[in-house]
Amino acid sequence: MKNRVRAEWGQVVLVCRKCSKKLDGGFGPGGRQSLAKVLRAALGGGKGRKAAAGVVEVGCLKICPKRAVVVVDAARPREWLLIPAGTATEAVVASLASDWR
Repeated sequence: MKNRVRAEWGQVVLVCRKCSKKLDGGFGPGGRQSLAKVLRAALGGGKGRKAAAGVVEVGCLKICPKRAVVVVDAARPREWLLIPAGTATEAVVASLASDWR
């Protein structure tokens, strides 16, 4: 079976949708944007398969931290990150794998 779809993604990060929803924003200028939206913009923008990096919101990851979002960098699946609300975008990107960007 050779059904494939090409994507331009160099990296992938998974963001817990439930954590993001509980915070109702918490990131970006003014703290009104979701972490996934802020990461998409910070990691090269673009939409869908044409983006430089994939930021995928997934269902509950069963960690459920207070006032934070669980993030999994696909390059380092053994290290899950807990990103507190209000963390600067640059700090979040820096905490991801060093080969991002």
